Amino acid sequence: MSVTIDITGLSEERLLFSPSPLAELNAMLHVLSEPAHHPALHGWAASTTAAIPPELAERLLEADFLWRSSRADFLVPGLPGTTLAEELDAVDRLDDERYVASALITTCGASRFPYRLASPLTDPVANERARDLALARGPRQAAFAERLLADPPAVRALVRKLLEDCRSAFFGDAWERVLPDLAADARHKADLLARRGLAEAVAAMSPSVSLDERDGRRRIVIDKLQDSTANAADRGGVTFIPTVFGRPHLLAVYAQGWRPVLQYPVAEAGLPEPVSLALVQQRLEALAHPVRLRLARTIARGPHTTGELATAWQLSAPEVSRHLAVLRRAGLLVTERRGRYMLYQLDLAGSARLGSDFLEAVLR
Repeated sequence: MSVTIDITGLSEERLLFSPSPLAELNAMLHVLSEPAHHPALHGWAASTTAAIPPELAERLLEADFLWRSSRADFLVPGLPGTTLAEELDAVDRLDDERYVASALITTCGASRFPYRLASPLTDPVANERARDLALARGPRQAAFAERLLADPPAVRALVRKLLEDCRSAFFGDAWERVLPDLAADARHKADLLARRGLAEAVAAMSPSVSLDERDGRRRIVIDKLQDSTANAADRGGVTFIPTVFGRPHLLAVYAQGWRPVLQYPVAEAGLPEPVSLALVQQRLEALAHPVRLRLARTIARGPHTTGELATAWQLSAPEVSRHLAVLRRAGLLVTERRGRYMLYQLDLAGSARLGSDFLEAVLR
């Protein structure tokens, strides 16, 4: 499954790499709501949560469905500003229809096109449907939906005030710290685009992003849970926003009427490069076979030749070679030549990361 952004005929000048304070605040709020998704940020999440004033913490909890699982599209600007206030001003310029539809996506747990045919602000059937969906998600979502549908301007003002209060509580200092890295990454990706082309630029973002150029069309393909397509040519282009606090997620905004946006994690020193879900699946399937699992347990203890493994497990040498080839293609083997013998050993570092690689890939 994938989100596909069609960029056929789109000039590369309309592909924008830029940091966004509002998008990074959105990522931080998600970390605070779902720290288990971000083990590398446990320390930051714990210390920040402890320092947030109780009154603000309660307000954040009341609204955390706006960024906990899916994220409201208005929190990820298609045209980033230089300050949080500038981006919040742009959110204020959205009409109530777009704002409410975006907020109800997270409140109701619906798809990104739930009100394509009717507005819940004006159509009684759509309005009732929104309330029912929100109630099914829980009392906080139901209360929020009731207030939002009854008085959108009041709820919008409350959400803006909440985000502004985050700036003084924790966001301002964190943003100042990460902005240089975000700006440097955006410049690097823009330089890759200019010098080496879009394929290398998107590949540098994540192994789960690729450029598909077939049948006379150009498409950016993002490995996501959804199967959706957006056309960027009629929406002004595509925006790529780097994030420090978003790893391992790839956040894609692609709803009708919104400029497509991809928020991607920057590479961090000391952290291994992310691997694709396809590679994780390949490794799990390689280890799922009982014979290969026995071989893996043997070579985890030290290097062995094909002949030694065949003797130990009463297999033929060609059979062992076939199983070792599967493990090698999955990137789970380390080999060493000793004279005329090839020794095989399990890649312990790569195997140890299999659990975290799986978690990152499915959360991406």
